[in-house]
Order: sequence, then structure tokens, then C-alpha cells
Amino acid sequence: MYRRAAKEQSNKTLYFITSNKGKAKEAKEKFSDIKINIIQRDIGYPEIQADTLEEVAFFGAEYVQKKFNFPFILEDAGLFIDALNGFPGVYSAYVYYKIGCSGILRLLQNFDDNRYATFKSIYAYCEPNKKPIIFSGECLGTISKKEIGNFGFGFDPIFIPKDVSKTFAQMKTEEKNKISHRGKSIDKLKDFFKNL
Repeated sequence: MYRRAAKEQSNKTLYFITSNKGKAKEAKEKFSDIKINIIQRDIGYPEIQADTLEEVAFFGAEYVQKKFNFPFILEDAGLFIDALNGFPGVYSAYVYYKIGCSGILRLLQNFDDNRYATFKSIYAYCEPNKKPIIFSGECLGTISKKEIGNFGFGFDPIFIPKDVSKTFAQMKTEEKNKISHRGKSIDKLKDFFKNL
């Protein structure tokens, strides 16, 4: 195991600490053109109750750093809905598993005029014995009236990006990566590696 990990690292491997295969797929797509091999590692870490995604990602990165001795990335994202005062926000993953897309649609059933929302993404990059570096991205949009599409994951079936006529879940990975919050934050991360 250690020998394999060491070999992977020497070949410009970047570990993505996540249990979400969809996130890993999007990252692999993004990094394919700069020859960095993304390898998913499902190492659990606590998601603290905090006011911002940056705090959650920073804490998670420092936690993982204590038990994983290779450069890695992790990502935290949230859906911030205007009519719900930013809910579910930093609790998006928890809320998704509890009430799903259908639960969000029920909460918005009386909000026909204000369905504005922002998807935010924070990537944390961490090297051994160094402070995590944070990269952020966001995508403005609206919440649809029903779930549409079979691609993606999480709240993708109910989020319609600004100036687009379909949900994230109607887009294949390459198309979504061009405009999504996660695509924007990972582009900043890619620029960081290009400039090293």
C-alpha cells in the first residue's frame, strides 16, 4: 500500500479526499489536460458546524493532514437559497440526505417570484506540514419547480444556472464543469498548479 502510494505521488498524483464519486469524476475531467492524476480516497473527516464553507473546508483539511502524509484536496459546497435566508448553505449535504430535492421544492412551493439561489464551492489544497490553501467559486441561478435531469448528484436536478435553460442534472460533466461553482473553484486550483 505504501509503495503504491509513493509511486502514485511521484507521478504527479493528487489525492481527492471524498466519498462522493461525482465530485471525483468532475475533478478528474478538469485535471486531465494538465497531467495530474486524481485518485479518490474515502477518508472520513468531521464537518463542523460553522458559518462559512471556508471554515468547514479548512478544519477538514487540517484534520486529514494529521493522518494522511501526501498532498491532497478536499471540497465543500453549499446551496444558498435567497428565499430561505441562505438555507441549506453549509448544511447542504446533511439537508440533502434528510429531505432531498423534493424537500427543498416543498419549502419553496409558495415562492414563485423569488427562487434565486447561489451554489458555492470551496476547495482546500494541503501539503504535509503546511497550512491549507483555499480556492473558491460560485454559480448564480434559480431553483426549478420540479426535479429535471439524470446526471450529476445532490441538488443538481433543481438548480438552473443563470442564463441557462436547463438544470445541472441535464448536463454532462464537461458541460457542467464549464459554468459550475465547483468548476470555477477547481479552475483556480488548476491555475495554482500551473504557476508552481
